[in-house]
Amino acid sequence: MSVGVVGLGATGFHVAQQLMASDLERIVVTDSNSRRRDEMVARLVSTDGDRCIETTGIDDVDVLILALPAGGHGELARRAISAGSHVLSLSDRPEDVAGLLGLSEFARTRERAVVVGAGFAPGLSCLLVRHAAAALDRVDAVSISKAGTGGPACARQHHRALKRSGRDWVDGNWVLRRGGSGRDLAWFPDPIGARDCYRGALAGPTLIHRLFPEASRISERVAATRRDRFTSWLPMLRPPHSDGGTGGLRVEVRGRSEGRVETIVYGVVATLSVAAGTVAAVGALGLGVGCWSPGTHGYGEAASPFELLQQVRDRGIRIFTHAESGN
Repeated sequence: MSVGVVGLGATGFHVAQQLMASDLERIVVTDSNSRRRDEMVARLVSTDGDRCIETTGIDDVDVLILALPAGGHGELARRAISAGSHVLSLSDRPEDVAGLLGLSEFARTRERAVVVGAGFAPGLSCLLVRHAAAALDRVDAVSISKAGTGGPACARQHHRALKRSGRDWVDGNWVLRRGGSGRDLAWFPDPIGARDCYRGALAGPTLIHRLFPEASRISERVAATRRDRFTSWLPMLRPPHSDGGTGGLRVEVRGRSEGRVETIVYGVVATLSVAAGTVAAVGALGLGVGCWSPGTHGYGEAASPFELLQQVRDRGIRIFTHAESGN
């Protein structure tokens, strides 16, 4: 099987690094910045001199991973499908997600699969919601919170998301929520701890609703400081770090099991670019063995989500859990 990676920022590099540890026939990488591409290839090869990474032939791969900054993923996916590739996108921008989901019939007629939101959140968050739901008879509410960013592109998307309105699913309807509103104190595993989280233009609720349309409430928030909120309407005041470092994810699923109210909470702490890269690499390998049928799907719509989750854990991503019962 051959896999291509478009975009070698912080997350794209870790995608390629994870693929290097897999048994693949070909790995092809490319980046709009040729200098960065050559530097990243040199770093990858230095860690595993027995593997060869190609920088040409990106149009001739079985699976194409879009790890480049948000924007335009739909058109890139359309071209890749036409060339015969399955596609996996890490973009969490709502417009990208909507555009990719709109390619479902186009992909289905060409017997290709497109996986949307294949990073940390959405991505790993969707797998955790599926896992929690397996212990419930019914899902009533899903709440997702994320802290931290991956590379510079992720930081810029976080900045944009806070100033734009997002959607929550409330009692059978989509409700538009102002970006930066809805302060909620979310508890992440140590060393992150408690962080104030706010609404924004986030794609998670759309993909979770595809999994559980019967849920009465679905929401997602991102951690932000007061300065983050007040400056979200301005251009970024300073360039983002090359890698955002440690971040966290909190997934809370409430429902009923045997007549009782159950709340299941999962927490993750990891270097976000590494975690997102791991999830994307696992998904790309899953595409090669038919984990998703032809068409367009969220990451959590895999035929074997628990197997994918176990593979993510086997690659070093730690997941914490907590459950509560009530009447």
